[in-house]
Amino acid sequence: MTGGGRGGTSRVAIPDDSLFGPENLPYGVFAPAAGGYRVGARLGDTVLDLAALLDDPIFLHADLNAFLATGPTRWREVRDRVRELAETAMPVDAQYPLHAVRMKLPIRIGDYVDFYASIDHATNLGRLFRPDTEPLLPNWRHLPVGYHGRAGTVVVSDTPVIRPKGQRRTDSGAPDFGPSRRLDIEAELGFVVGTGSVLGVPVTVDEFTEHVFGVGLVNDWSARDIQAWEYQPLGPFLGKSFTTSLSAWITPLDALTDARVPLPPQTPAPLPYLCGSDDHGLDIDLTVRWNDEVVAHPPYARTYWSPAQMLAHLTANGASVRPGDLYASGTISGPAPDQRGSFIELSWGGTQPVTVGGEIRTFLADGDRVRITATAPGTAGRPIGLGEVGGLILPAR
Repeated sequence: MTGGGRGGTSRVAIPDDSLFGPENLPYGVFAPAAGGYRVGARLGDTVLDLAALLDDPIFLHADLNAFLATGPTRWREVRDRVRELAETAMPVDAQYPLHAVRMKLPIRIGDYVDFYASIDHATNLGRLFRPDTEPLLPNWRHLPVGYHGRAGTVVVSDTPVIRPKGQRRTDSGAPDFGPSRRLDIEAELGFVVGTGSVLGVPVTVDEFTEHVFGVGLVNDWSARDIQAWEYQPLGPFLGKSFTTSLSAWITPLDALTDARVPLPPQTPAPLPYLCGSDDHGLDIDLTVRWNDEVVAHPPYARTYWSPAQMLAHLTANGASVRPGDLYASGTISGPAPDQRGSFIELSWGGTQPVTVGGEIRTFLADGDRVRITATAPGTAGRPIGLGEVGGLILPAR
């Protein structure tokens, strides 16, 4: 099924201030009112049904994985063709209003890895948790610190987030069990693997664009009280694994060529396996809204470890990646108070409450809604949008 036989052709109307012009064209998986899920591309406020537009059954899949596996040459051929068609009248049967479709998780995720790549975030947490010592642990400037998350609880944007339960340390030092009292966000950028790698063969820094298809916004919701009690000595577990939200739209790397920026200085110099001739950061600015009030503008360009270095380290021991695998940057923060990408930083561990909607707040309450958006320089001399990732907090069950 492609569009219900509406017939005719028309051009997609794109407002001048749209963040989703033909230089962007993010991919998602959608379903019209009558029909199953299939792959689409966003143009303005219209979703293009790629199976109908390109007469290609690979886009009839209910996830992007089959297309991702075809590799960068095919990715670019499709992108170029859709950009050409976007300048013409296209079949009405291949066009759907964005507000009239349902979106689902765009990829089938086999593995999910979360990093800790922002030096400002790591420094802030070090100062909070270890105020009398060096904020960065000895290994932090030598490798991209990360952990394996739970792929099965990655959900598409706007899926409600149920407040998690777990063990929490009480004032007496003994644990109890109950709903998290310090529920938090982590504003992140996720990287979607396209072409897989061979088990036992590391991916180099300069092979990044051969393996990674694109990016999507991530909110790695965190229960700070559960995390604080459980994470030593093995790291994050129940405090992180309950829900991670991913944008419904994946922006291809080819839309971000004008967003490339030099990495911040890395001292000491990374070991050779973390170095390459074409490594770079990305000039992406995030906006965090808490109950529709803007509370932070985290800048991804300040992130210390590049996405290529993260992938190189992830596979340095021979671990392989597969189409649809997801790895994320970790919380993105900057040096200024209004650039902090988590509420534990924004409220400085709960000691410096913030005002949201006239209320004094530290962490998330039931009924709160968080929405994260982002923009980047586009190839047409105007910004492009990276969609959004949002979620509503529901009470613990």
